[in-house]
Amino acid sequence: MIKISAIVLAAGESKRMRGQNKLLLPFAGKTIIAGAVDAILQAQIDEALVVLGHEAAAIRKVLQDRAVRFVDNPDYRSGMASSIRAGLAALSPSASAVMISLADQPLIQPAELNFLIAAFSQSREKTIAAPTFSGQRGNPVIFDLRYRAEMLELKGDGGGKAVLARHSEAVLEVEMPTGNILEDADTPEGYARMLDLVKNQGEMI
Repeated sequence: MIKISAIVLAAGESKRMRGQNKLLLPFAGKTIIAGAVDAILQAQIDEALVVLGHEAAAIRKVLQDRAVRFVDNPDYRSGMASSIRAGLAALSPSASAVMISLADQPLIQPAELNFLIAAFSQSREKTIAAPTFSGQRGNPVIFDLRYRAEMLELKGDGGGKAVLARHSEAVLEVEMPTGNILEDADTPEGYARMLDLVKNQGEMI
């Protein structure tokens, strides 16, 4: 049976958010990171690790009542790859795959994560699952842990893109039901767009 661990990358400095920590901004009655983490915890994953760096104490406090394991990344200023390496080093020994998740994507729903997980779990030939919508790849991405050694060699801010490019024949592109996998709060404009999207979704219900 495939056991999938989620690594939530929450160590960044939010440099493009003009002095604010994007993960602590309000979103749909929670903070951005709480919304993202809650969806992951409601999905069919076996453990959730949250990698901390910038303003670690504040993020730890927001998530203190949730069933996550915290991983400190003292090297977070060197880029996203350092957080991936820190998360991989802390994985449960029973894990067979890892879902690399961004902490600033609170629009993604548990059902969408389960849709991606099911596609990965049912694929016999593909060992990486990347969500897509209208021809664009988004996040999170699931990697079989046969790529652990390569992922531990990642540098800078490229995340797992180098592994995806190197093993393009192994990538299962999973067309998602919504564009939520493309939306994040990396910039003030991105945050504003997500607020509009969740407002519109609420009005439609």
